Amino acid sequence: MIKKISRHASSSTVTNLSELMISLSSTLICRIAFGKRYEDEGTEKSRFHELVNEVQAMLAVFYVSDYIPFMGWIDKLIGLHKRLDRIYKQMDEFYHEVIDERLNQNIEKEKEVIVDVLLQLKKQSSVSNDFTYNHIKGVFMNILVAGTDTTAAMLVWAMTALIKNPRVMKKAQEEIRKFGGNKIFLDEDDIQNFPYLKAVIKETLRLYLPAPLLMPREANENCIIDGYQIQAKTIVFVNAWTIQRDPKAWKNPEEFYPERFLNSAIDFEGQDYKLIPFGAGRRICPGLHMTVPTLGLVLTNLFHSFDWELPQGLVKEDIDNEMLPGITQHKKNPLCLCAKNHM
Repeated sequence: MIKKISRHASSSTVTNLSELMISLSSTLICRIAFGKRYEDEGTEKSRFHELVNEVQAMLAVFYVSDYIPFMGWIDKLIGLHKRLDRIYKQMDEFYHEVIDERLNQNIEKEKEVIVDVLLQLKKQSSVSNDFTYNHIKGVFMNILVAGTDTTAAMLVWAMTALIKNPRVMKKAQEEIRKFGGNKIFLDEDDIQNFPYLKAVIKETLRLYLPAPLLMPREANENCIIDGYQIQAKTIVFVNAWTIQRDPKAWKNPEEFYPERFLNSAIDFEGQDYKLIPFGAGRRICPGLHMTVPTLGLVLTNLFHSFDWELPQGLVKEDIDNEMLPGITQHKKNPLCLCAKNHM
């Protein structure tokens, strides 16, 4: 990623950060889950990214049957069922290839990835009958789609907020460069020295949380919430977007102001209910422990290695905050910025 942006900077080419972050996120996820990289040019890369884009597009589609079940024939009429079946078969084939490839290799213990752990779990006699290849493929889908989608979206929103707030960007950049010095690459250990950057990440997650309604929950027993009777089996949506912009909980909630988190114990791990971008409780999003370190690592190196500015002719007011419909809150229009080499 850094090399690609550096080439863009050297040739004064505008960088499409939205596209770059999707590519980066999917590459990271694939290395962790499948032990493979899909960032090199070629047919395999094109096929992989095409599949990921197709799946993400289908997640944002409005299905009539979800809201008016007896009118589900409309979904079939406009071709949604056919498209969904096609994508399912393609993804199933892709996952099967990943499984076969790992089964046919002798993997050293220290080089094992998620797929290897799942395959070992399947071999165990105690779970082999209940844990099938279809279960493994289901885990793959959750990791790939949810991990790629949310991480990329948060990186783009963070850069959007920072380019629209030059004061904050300059302050974060100065903190990073003061410590980073002449290092070529800063790692996760270095991030511990950047309290202001951590505040920037918290503020990004407050204003631009990955999933505004979190994931749906089902009540497992009758209960009462704020005077409302909720019956067992009821699907409950938590409007975290509104909670995190509530003026009763936050001063100037619409302002991007990371300083609100400096010298504050408020965190996003589910203990402070006014900041729940990943949910809370036993069902808190497990991606928390990958998304947040990735945000820190990528932003640290983007600001350590480059100076960022808007393309010629644009001002910060031209950068919109419009969002695409879907489970994950994506920026509607791609974020395109100009980078200048600093290192």
